[in-house]
Amino acid sequence: MLRRLLLPLLILLLLPVPAAAQKMIALSFDDAPRGRGAFFTPDERTQRIVTELKEVNAPQAVFFVNPGALGRGDGVGGAERIAAYVAAGHVIANHGNTHPRLSTTDTAAYLADIDAAEAWLRDRPGYRPWFRFPFLDEGGKDKAKRDALRAGLAERGLRNGYVTAESSDWHLEALTRDAAKAGKAIDRKALGDQYVTWHVEAADFADAMMQRVTGRQPVQMLLLHETDLAALYIGELVRALRKAGWTVVSADAAYADPIGGEMPDTPSANGTLTEALAWAAGVPAPRWYRYNQTDLATAVFRDKVLGEGDNK
Repeated sequence: MLRRLLLPLLILLLLPVPAAAQKMIALSFDDAPRGRGAFFTPDERTQRIVTELKEVNAPQAVFFVNPGALGRGDGVGGAERIAAYVAAGHVIANHGNTHPRLSTTDTAAYLADIDAAEAWLRDRPGYRPWFRFPFLDEGGKDKAKRDALRAGLAERGLRNGYVTAESSDWHLEALTRDAAKAGKAIDRKALGDQYVTWHVEAADFADAMMQRVTGRQPVQMLLLHETDLAALYIGELVRALRKAGWTVVSADAAYADPIGGEMPDTPSANGTLTEALAWAAGVPAPRWYRYNQTDLATAVFRDKVLGEGDNK
């Protein structure tokens, strides 16, 4: 266990620092293994994500796994897909067995769900002792529940697999899946532009906010999901991040950053670490990237991707 904890720190210390600015970011993918999406079978999706990451020479990403999805519907064969990510040099971590929401789940049951996922994960190649809260829900307004989970993770040797940057790609995926199911024409280029641009903007937003509230540039952790959109556009996203001045680093390097030790006390425990730190520092809302507002994202999607705007 000590070796697992020290390795990421050594990686970060040895990592070359960009000369101009320390804009460093790692990639994470939630909800693996997911079922069929708008365009690909689950197997096709995994193959494309692995290939795209390799083609742009992206470093180690982390896939947060829900073992309870294995063998369920399109999740059949999911274990092989998880193994394929690890074989490609990526790592895996805990996202709960059944993806429960802490605010509406009994504390003991929630911890049992974590334990069930750990039982599947802990002896597998590529495992990291990280837990990411499903829905980024760390208890909401229930501070007793929040603190019980913080203690429970520590007792299990797990750390919070926090997020610092996101643009609600799960919502963009859902809109795309619904449009495909309805037989609507989808402008793939416009869709890719939104996926890529919104994530780069979210990273820049998080960088600016972290500098404002911490006075430095911690390594960012970008939240993505194991979706068909990632399969289509992850290569473009990595290239766009680099063009915007970002160095894409490993998940190990990101979670070696001291920012991970922060446990801000906010009125409601949910969302990104960036937002929580800003809230604790007294920054007024909005403390989140604009396209995390799903009504705004939906309007732009319908206009640009489906051509259903008011002027169409």
